Amino acid sequence: MTMQAATIASILLLSASAIVQAQTPPNEAQSLKITRGGSQPSAKGSAQYFTGAVRVDPLFPATSPSRVSGGHVTFEPGARSAWHTHPVGQTLLITSGLGLVQPWGGPKQEIRAGDVVWISPGIKHWHGASATTAMTHIAIQEAVDGKNVDWLEQVTDEHYHAAPSRG
Repeated sequence: MTMQAATIASILLLSASAIVQAQTPPNEAQSLKITRGGSQPSAKGSAQYFTGAVRVDPLFPATSPSRVSGGHVTFEPGARSAWHTHPVGQTLLITSGLGLVQPWGGPKQEIRAGDVVWISPGIKHWHGASATTAMTHIAIQEAVDGKNVDWLEQVTDEHYHAAPSRG
């Protein structure tokens, strides 16, 4: 067998092996996990991190090697988070209602169902419901060294009630 023929035979053998491996079903326990809705308890948002009535429903924890976690958070009218930052940023998927979001030093903006908000890493911000309407979002964030948020001071009533920018 020539060197070229041997190389081609090796490539074909490796390709056939890869095809067989790709067609072999993976171990289901390692490749797929379903967390049933309602299987994780809801939690009241801590008064240390939130003002007003807030409910946090965990969706998924960071599962190694991933560092991404998500939660379903409902803010009753007037409820909001404290100022905070995220080391790798945060994405908010607004699923219902009318809310507010504001970066430190920037304009307060209205957010509503269907909006997607991206907050860059390290940006000090807060978010919550409007004064008269509840707001629910899915929050997705990534952890660094096991930490996905740095909580800061509360948003004052005076600051919260200042007029928002229309975005």
